[in-house]
Amino acid sequence: MQMKLSVSMRVAEDMFDKRKSAMSLEEMAGMAKESGFHAVCMRASQVGTQTSLEVVREKREFLHSLGLQVSMATGDFPIPENNERGPDALRNISPYLDLAEALDCDLLRICMKKDDDIVWAQRASDEAAERTIRLAHQSHHNSLFEMAGGSVDVIRRVGRPNFGIIYEPANLQLCGEDYGIETIKMFEPYLMNVYLQNQIIRQGGDTVVETWNAGRVEFDQVPIWDERGIGFPHIMDALSEIGYGGYVTVHQASAGVRGGPKAAITENARYLRSIGDFEE
Repeated sequence: MQMKLSVSMRVAEDMFDKRKSAMSLEEMAGMAKESGFHAVCMRASQVGTQTSLEVVREKREFLHSLGLQVSMATGDFPIPENNERGPDALRNISPYLDLAEALDCDLLRICMKKDDDIVWAQRASDEAAERTIRLAHQSHHNSLFEMAGGSVDVIRRVGRPNFGIIYEPANLQLCGEDYGIETIKMFEPYLMNVYLQNQIIRQGGDTVVETWNAGRVEFDQVPIWDERGIGFPHIMDALSEIGYGGYVTVHQASAGVRGGPKAAITENARYLRSIGDFEE
């Protein structure tokens, strides 16, 4: 089964501020189309629950005019910021479902930080199911989805067929977790999206995060195709082995790349097609 290429609107955001756009949706979408992507992953910096549904539909029609779909939507800022307000969306999921429908998208990213969020994830999933929409949580440090086994446990406790996981190997690595074939097989029944970022963990790295499991971790962000980082060829092989046919989303594009986002987007598409089986 062939996979599909998606690029995250994170690429169109300010490097250090997820609430600021560095380019327009139109400019970003044009680059994605020219580079051979099938979809964009929407973020609130471009279109979110704060955007009127009329404008959302206009953006959707523009994307459709280019032949692009919306692979997933992240409806507000606290969710990707992974802060204490991230889970609030679960307590009032209706505006996020309205956003997804207006974007012609059936997958929403959510955030969970505490066990108390599980019952709200169940209720939100039930409401989403009535509209044939799925909810998924990214593998992410400092969340209930920091560890692979813990992620599966939470999914099973939520216990809804339209609730699953966004596999993201870089975050798993930051937390000291295996991100290879065994983890991918563990996630297979619940896998709804794949996010790709690349990094080299080293003392003195230019980026620092605090994780629940591994404590302070220092690393350098590097382009997807930098083979010193995450082993993406093995990941593509593993995804093919389990028959994954969904979206693979580039969540990082311009780190250390001359020529900025356009050059990075083009090279990301070229590289991923060279190591994975993607639709034309």
